[in-house]
Amino acid sequence: MPRVIKLYELAIENGCSISPYVWRVAFALAHKGLERESIPVGFCDIPTIAGGRFKTVPIIEDGPETVGDSWAIADYLDKTYPDRPLFASQGERSLTRFFDNWLLYDVMRPMVGLYVLDVHDHARPTDRDYFRRSREGLLSGMTLEAFVADREGRLPAVRETLAPLRVTLSSQPWICGAQPGYADYMALGGFLWVASVATLPLLASDDPLLDWINRGFDLYGGLGRDERLHPLVA
Repeated sequence: MPRVIKLYELAIENGCSISPYVWRVAFALAHKGLERESIPVGFCDIPTIAGGRFKTVPIIEDGPETVGDSWAIADYLDKTYPDRPLFASQGERSLTRFFDNWLLYDVMRPMVGLYVLDVHDHARPTDRDYFRRSREGLLSGMTLEAFVADREGRLPAVRETLAPLRVTLSSQPWICGAQPGYADYMALGGFLWVASVATLPLLASDDPLLDWINRGFDLYGGLGRDERLHPLVA
């Protein structure tokens, strides 16, 4: 009988889990039929976990084993619990890694330009000073408010970055083919990140991606459903 796996999740003020990388691990655990215990933490709590070994979440504790980083966790899960593998082959893992890089550089980074101030405003009050200071440092001192200025004008271009997903899903039910897989969980995690904070709806109401998103949020007993989430459509 597998142990209950503890998953440290980055939470905002209302308790929603926000990290897209945590979400992909939550889906991976459900994919494998593994039970998880969610442990919500704030940005400033991360250095207190596992003796400060990790700078970011997700972090899992599986009995005596503590693993950080979503890729390391996925590899650990496949090695330790080989049933229902996340990657059927090394080739599939490599292609999924490519997909992850595309998702980060071409989709998630542009989305940050729309929603980073929303993340700050929804974070736990004790985390907001740290979040502003650290993110504005990465922006060479530009304020979060300036960084998201004219985000409505940039929204159509961000929507266009999702075109490869639309094309792929026009001919198959999941990014991974006939069944959902780790690439689906990666992308769904990005949309759940947006939905946790977005005061500007990301998608148009007729976006064909909504069918896949809704089916994805419904997976594993409605893992991606939370009444605290913001709508993704106008």
